[in-house]
Amino acid sequence: MKTLLLVVSFFLLEISIVQAQTDFFGGKTIRIVTGYPAGDVNDMWPRLIAQHMTKYIPGNPNFIIQNMPGASSMIAANYVFSVAKPDGLTLGWIAPTLYFDQLVGRKEVQYDWGKYSFIGSPSESEHHLYMRTDSPYKTIEDIRNASEPPKCGSGGAAGTGFYFPRLLEETVGAKFTIVLGYQGGGPIDLAVEKGEIHCRAMTIESFFAREPFHTWRKNNFVKSIAQSARKRDARLPDTPTIYELMDRYKTTDQSRRVATLILAGGVFGRPMVGPAGIPPDRLKLLRDAFVSAVKDPELKVEAEKRNYELDPVAGEDMEKVAKEVMSQPQTVIDRMKKILGN
Repeated sequence: MKTLLLVVSFFLLEISIVQAQTDFFGGKTIRIVTGYPAGDVNDMWPRLIAQHMTKYIPGNPNFIIQNMPGASSMIAANYVFSVAKPDGLTLGWIAPTLYFDQLVGRKEVQYDWGKYSFIGSPSESEHHLYMRTDSPYKTIEDIRNASEPPKCGSGGAAGTGFYFPRLLEETVGAKFTIVLGYQGGGPIDLAVEKGEIHCRAMTIESFFAREPFHTWRKNNFVKSIAQSARKRDARLPDTPTIYELMDRYKTTDQSRRVATLILAGGVFGRPMVGPAGIPPDRLKLLRDAFVSAVKDPELKVEAEKRNYELDPVAGEDMEKVAKEVMSQPQTVIDRMKKILGN
């Protein structure tokens, strides 16, 4: 009898929680602030997920996407953390490596990476560096020996376009000139196309998901020089990993530890976050809805059509990694500051 009463009580509690969330989200709009321009993969991903998340939230709230590009999504990250209310109605879609800026002490940072309410990511994210094939830089060895470094483009110092070339400098001695200030990946690619710069570091997923890269690969316009994963991506079988290059060039243990810290950003992938302090029951609901959305058969079909990678990372796991990266010893952080130009 006691067991039956416990079951009934638990069931009634669950009903009351669902009803409370229905009352809260019903008729409301959830805004996802993305730190990227319209048309970018990091604009299209949250739009796709939002279409399906609403089905798994009591009350079926509307979703809107607000583009707030700039500074490798730091503007959006600052807004979500320091301006938005922690009520679950404002979420962010930001760069996975913004913890760099906090660790090195950049004054523009208005967030605490370890305190974000991590909702989830559709996949982890590995990167590569592509180079125009008509440039004199065919391999990392060519870049190491060049009298004039190749020019690579980036939006800001927390973006892949900045930190991956700088990490290659630190670990294997390849020199780059990094041109900052581009407002998103599209302008960087256009600059490559015009011959203003030679290269860009970016996610492998994006490189295989959209134009101009489909045409570029077909026309052999660019070549992949290095990739960030421990194991070569099946789509880039001839591109060495940074770990292979570190073995080749006998990188020191300290530089390897810094590389591990920096490349941990790949775990965050394409993070959806909320402000600190979202009520626990509401945060759990949002996390569960995210997981259900990325498992939705319709989303999977659409993601496959777009060549999107789908290997979700749970918000709880992202939260654990965030706490780890924010508790690094000062010696590692100091080395990181040097790599990132602080």
